Amino acid sequence: MAEEAGERAREDAVVIPIGTGGRPGRGSGRSRPSSAARDLAPGAARPAPRKKARPAPRPEPQSAPAAEEPPRPAATAEERTPDTGIPVGDWLVALQGAAHEVFGDDWERRLAELMAFARRRLEGDYEVDDYGFDRELTERFFMAALRPVAEKWFRLEVRGLENIPAEGGALVVSNHSGTVPVDGLMTMLTVHDHAGRFLRPLGADLVFKLPVVSSLARKGGATLACNEDAERMLSGGELVGVWPEGFKGIGKPFSERYKLQRFGRGGFVSAALRTGVPIIPLSVVGAEEIYPLVGNVPALARLLGVPYIPITPFFPWLGPLGMVPLPSKWILEFGEPIRTDSYDATEAEDPMLVFNVTDQVRETIQHTLFDLLDERGGAFG
Repeated sequence: MAEEAGERAREDAVVIPIGTGGRPGRGSGRSRPSSAARDLAPGAARPAPRKKARPAPRPEPQSAPAAEEPPRPAATAEERTPDTGIPVGDWLVALQGAAHEVFGDDWERRLAELMAFARRRLEGDYEVDDYGFDRELTERFFMAALRPVAEKWFRLEVRGLENIPAEGGALVVSNHSGTVPVDGLMTMLTVHDHAGRFLRPLGADLVFKLPVVSSLARKGGATLACNEDAERMLSGGELVGVWPEGFKGIGKPFSERYKLQRFGRGGFVSAALRTGVPIIPLSVVGAEEIYPLVGNVPALARLLGVPYIPITPFFPWLGPLGMVPLPSKWILEFGEPIRTDSYDATEAEDPMLVFNVTDQVRETIQHTLFDLLDERGGAFG
């Protein structure tokens, strides 16, 4: 009997060739698959296994019927376990606690102001000036983002605030350093928080050629570093900032730190002479150490159209982590204003006068830097 059953199984079985996708009947030449292939097909109905006969259970002695228990009520929000979800009240308490940590005791008012601010931005209900300066965005977003970095990371110390005029046009001239122009951002924050004014920086051409940076710079109050825009702003009573060293200052190697580069052709002095505004020299100590520049890739810089490709002790070796600035101690000192209202506007065309005033501003900043370095001591102390 066993041999006959095996023979019938072999005749009924069909071998499915390799590469047919395993579908029953494919490649066999038959329109209907064999029973063995049907058993292998996904979702095929398999015959129910035979159940073994079980002995009948012995009858148990009858007991008195138990009283039916009343149905249990549904679990309330307070009684729910983690398997049934977090109560809505707990979510609200958690959100209130988070809002209190972020906004403080008056979190409800500040949250309402934030929502109103977002609504106005979405509706386009805000103003910008002729240069694209967005006062509200700068004060409530840019300054708020920079403030913790200045206070907690760089520990800014500010001196000579009395030299910044409370109103009217003035030109702030500063040294430039740090591989990345973070010193300009810290100067803008310092002037806003301590003097109550917006510093309008003059930026290089490259700043306004970058896709995202150009828009942010315009909204933050920057404009192109040209005499026309500078004189227009100064005549309008704005506080204008300029960094005459340009890319030569922020791109110099770490071995030449705090040694001022050439101050260009003195275009900022000509603008101040034509408008009769004071020139305020600013000396910044601390920016040189945030990204110590130890190398450069000139060929790649020329290929990308940028002044330099910085190499620091941590970048590019540590990737994005190498872009975190080092926590150096900063000191900003605003020097005594250099008056220009005693000159006639036509004297701005005198190259010797422009050179002498430019040299005076440069020497003032350089000597102040040396004094501040001796006083500060260690860069990270």
